[in-house]
Amino acid sequence: MMLNRLSSLFRVPCTNLITNVLRTAAIPASRLQFPAVAGLPPASSLLSRLNSSLVSSQQSGAALEDVNKQVQSGTEGRLFAVVQLCGKQFKITSGDVIIVEGYWPPTNGDQIRLDKVLLAGGKDFSLIGRPLVPQGLVEVRATIIEKSLSHTKTHFRKKRRKQYMRINFFRTQQTMIRINSIEVCL
Repeated sequence: MMLNRLSSLFRVPCTNLITNVLRTAAIPASRLQFPAVAGLPPASSLLSRLNSSLVSSQQSGAALEDVNKQVQSGTEGRLFAVVQLCGKQFKITSGDVIIVEGYWPPTNGDQIRLDKVLLAGGKDFSLIGRPLVPQGLVEVRATIIEKSLSHTKTHFRKKRRKQYMRINFFRTQQTMIRINSIEVCL
């Protein structure tokens, strides 16, 4: 997105090759050929900066091994997750109680598994989904505690100088959910 803005400012063609530079690692500078533009550094210097900022495969492999050891030994700390329920996102940890507004079919006492996990993590790591974390990698279990109605809300309409006023009162359905556990299954 930023590259498109830059290309519109400096009148530089933004090709798929430029956007692929950000997605791939260690592209040789000889593959990039762009016209020189006054005020912008050459493409080779941009590429060298990009390659130096990327994490090497040895470092990422070591990080993955550390995370796997933490999960297997149970020392990952208190886990958190971001889940999507009824079109809204909630950041949760085990033991939390969340309130979902609107109609939702499960009844009181139902044990459910939340499948739409967007992000999960512990004290030293995070698993980020694109857009969701793969099925089976993170398991979030919850229980339906209570289904009730919200407090009374007022909907007041008025048109000035027209002798028109309406007051409506309404209550929406709510579902309270307790998060039982969050587990990472690597």
